[in-house]
Amino acid sequence: MMEIQANIQNKDDVKPPIASVGVIGWVKENLFSSPVNTILTLIIFSLLWFSIIPFIQWAFSDASWLPDANCKESNGACWSVITSNYKIILFGFYPQDILWRPITAIILLVTLLIVSRNRNFWNAYLGYGWLIGLIVMGLLLKGGILGLRPVDIGMWGGLILTLLLSIFGLTAAYPLGILLALGRQSDMPVIKTFSVFYIELIRGVPLISLLFMSSVVFPLFLPEGVSISGILRAQVAIIMFTAAYIAEVVRGGLQGMNAGQFEAADSIGLNYTQTMRLIILPQALKIVIPPSVSILISAFKDTSLVVIIGLYDLLKTTQSTLSEPKWMGFSAEAYLFIALIYFICCFFMSNYSRKLEKELDTGL
Repeated sequence: MMEIQANIQNKDDVKPPIASVGVIGWVKENLFSSPVNTILTLIIFSLLWFSIIPFIQWAFSDASWLPDANCKESNGACWSVITSNYKIILFGFYPQDILWRPITAIILLVTLLIVSRNRNFWNAYLGYGWLIGLIVMGLLLKGGILGLRPVDIGMWGGLILTLLLSIFGLTAAYPLGILLALGRQSDMPVIKTFSVFYIELIRGVPLISLLFMSSVVFPLFLPEGVSISGILRAQVAIIMFTAAYIAEVVRGGLQGMNAGQFEAADSIGLNYTQTMRLIILPQALKIVIPPSVSILISAFKDTSLVVIIGLYDLLKTTQSTLSEPKWMGFSAEAYLFIALIYFICCFFMSNYSRKLEKELDTGL
């Protein structure tokens, strides 16, 4: 009996081969598990070697970084186009002697977004924080009171305008989309007809057409002497467009709900509003988190289309910089820079959606 126990203990002390565990085991199992996988792995590594190494050399080793660098004599990337013009690219025509105001507004906005990622802070205080923060950001950017120099909204541009159109547009579009989805599911003919007509009409035209309508056609219907900022008109167009797509996604979530949920709500005496607010919508919105975030990310990137109607967003300010003779021929560096900004923002949204899905997952 003692010998059997000793043999069992000795077997437990035996470790698996090094070639089957850890990094070596993962590489062997996933990259070199068969002749075909081995060939594909070698081909991919070869392509990466002959593409990434030259890119690193171009982007870092041979690159020009200083604002006063002579890029014409360099074989690498000319990041000087960014270091020399970052104020124009990021802030447009905002007065450069008071750039601390938009910088403070961006820092405040990013802080609120980071805090809002933690669901432990989802309470009334966070709502008050957002309300106060938005008011402070508006005062900083617009000025006119508390000794702050007024700045016309037409001078807002660059990253400020992009964040304004995207964050406020997406924030307003989501609840509007929910209302449209509920309206399309309604039993009241007038509300249902209006919702269906609105959704199908907006989804049947591209965003560019709505932007042109808001920029060119809409002012023709305004009384003489009345004008509305082009930024505000573009903001409304983006909200209307995004809300129509959100409505269809939310409607899919509502249709996916089991009829027993409605019957259970009726059995405990809940009215329509209580049923939707407490039972149906929380479950439906949880189901449609992935497609909703996909639409919101697409809408965020589509804000760059306002360049077509002459608004100086992040893309337009970059193009205006590249129109200078000194920086002609260095568009790749400038567009890589703004692509990085868009990627960071979209990655933040996507990463947060995955985090929210895990936190709301009930295993059902």
